[in-house]
Amino acid sequence: MSTPQSATLTRTWNGVELPHPGRYVVDPAHTSVGFVARHLMVTKVRGRFADVTGSITVAEDATATVAEATMQAASITTGNDDRDTHLRSADFLDVEQHPTVDFRTLRITGHRGRSFDVVGELTIAGVTREVPLSVEVDGITTDPWGGERLAVTATGEIDREDFGLTWNVALESGGWLVSRKVTLEIEAQAVREAS
Repeated sequence: MSTPQSATLTRTWNGVELPHPGRYVVDPAHTSVGFVARHLMVTKVRGRFADVTGSITVAEDATATVAEATMQAASITTGNDDRDTHLRSADFLDVEQHPTVDFRTLRITGHRGRSFDVVGELTIAGVTREVPLSVEVDGITTDPWGGERLAVTATGEIDREDFGLTWNVALESGGWLVSRKVTLEIEAQAVREAS
């Protein structure tokens, strides 16, 4: 199978080089759905979901592009077994009752070059809320096996209490053990589905 020339991988849309329309399937081995929260009001704790599936369906009109992702809630990992067990419990994700964390785009509200303002629907522990994300198209390339790959980065912020994740401990010095605000950090690579 011959490798397509780079010029054939993209098209110009509103003066921006973007992938051709089509469905791209998330490559879990090269995708990270991560988050950052504060511990004791000062230290950043990072985590991610190790088990992710999803797709990006690029539309002719790029603002009609749709993405969806499913994270297995039990795959949450922060590098600390005790903390991960607590996060899986009913205090937080309640993985026995709500085994997945789900996201899908609702609309794209604007763009600047390869940066897109996306509003999505995020479901955590059975609660669904709209969340804004800033999404950047990082690039389009081919792999050594002729597959066409799309890479994107997305960032955003949520208030975990909006999803009913209200567990916390007040600190004697003021403030809380775990921050309400959680930063989302997503780096995804997806492979074009064969037509």
